[in-house]
Amino acid sequence: MIDATGIRLGYQIPNFTYPGTPVGRIFGTVAAQAREAEAAGFDTVLVMDHVYQLPLIGAIEEPMLEAYTTLGALARETSRVQLATLVTGNTYRNPALLAKTMTTLDVISGGRAVLGIGAGWFQREHEDYGFEFGTWADRFARLEESLQIIGPMLRGERPTVDGAWYRVRNALNNPRLRPSVPILLGGSGERKTFRLAARYADHLNINCYRPDVPRKLAVLRERCEEIGRDPATLETTFLSRVVMTETAAEAKQIMAGLPEHWAPITVAGTPDHVASVLHDEVLAHGVGGLMINMIPNGHEPGIVTMAGQALRPLIS
Repeated sequence: MIDATGIRLGYQIPNFTYPGTPVGRIFGTVAAQAREAEAAGFDTVLVMDHVYQLPLIGAIEEPMLEAYTTLGALARETSRVQLATLVTGNTYRNPALLAKTMTTLDVISGGRAVLGIGAGWFQREHEDYGFEFGTWADRFARLEESLQIIGPMLRGERPTVDGAWYRVRNALNNPRLRPSVPILLGGSGERKTFRLAARYADHLNINCYRPDVPRKLAVLRERCEEIGRDPATLETTFLSRVVMTETAAEAKQIMAGLPEHWAPITVAGTPDHVASVLHDEVLAHGVGGLMINMIPNGHEPGIVTMAGQALRPLIS
């Protein structure tokens, strides 16, 4: 069984559109990235939990693999990296069944599963697939109720909950490999997401603009202190898009072909430049680790290795 030690350097795969790759080879390209990330020193590989590609990344018609089928397959393609979604939409699954899914993934992977979860936000997916969307307040109320079911089930307890959204009765979750599976929340909401992370999570992935990092960390400390939790017990990472190339000119050329809205959320350049920016603007403020995606070129052999070599020393 893997001795999981938290998330310090994660590689997210949010894109399954690879030019010239037929459908039958999509997963092979995903698996190759996961294996390369593992060899390059990333400790976690993550996929999105969506049924459509996100509009900020591409067209909804682009390929999108189902998350937990993909993670189960990646469990057999890798041996050390932790496996997670960034993040599961709570509205897409019954929470008790999600707890069962997570412990099954943990058994299959030898103790490498991490539950990434959030309230859900992509309205088009809900409407097209028939999932109830509701209001913003509804979705966070549902998430908190889910966490009150999932957390105990991951720990081997048998919860009974008769809630406004979900009902379980003495819900058994067996088999389990570890005392629990870590819970990761992702987002930037200071009132809802941060409060739930402080109360229920082992890890918070912060998704915000880099200049906002100091304020986000200060608010997170407040949320922990409000319930008497030591902020040091809640791990943190920061999610960044990265375009990494051997020369600055190559990175500039790639960025020129991307939508303008990518610029504020992407760190682009040579390995040294990317590492310097993420250190100075993120890690130096107290964030514990990094998660990156490399949508334009991460599927090209050697790019993930380059990123691991540049970023691993920052968090070692």
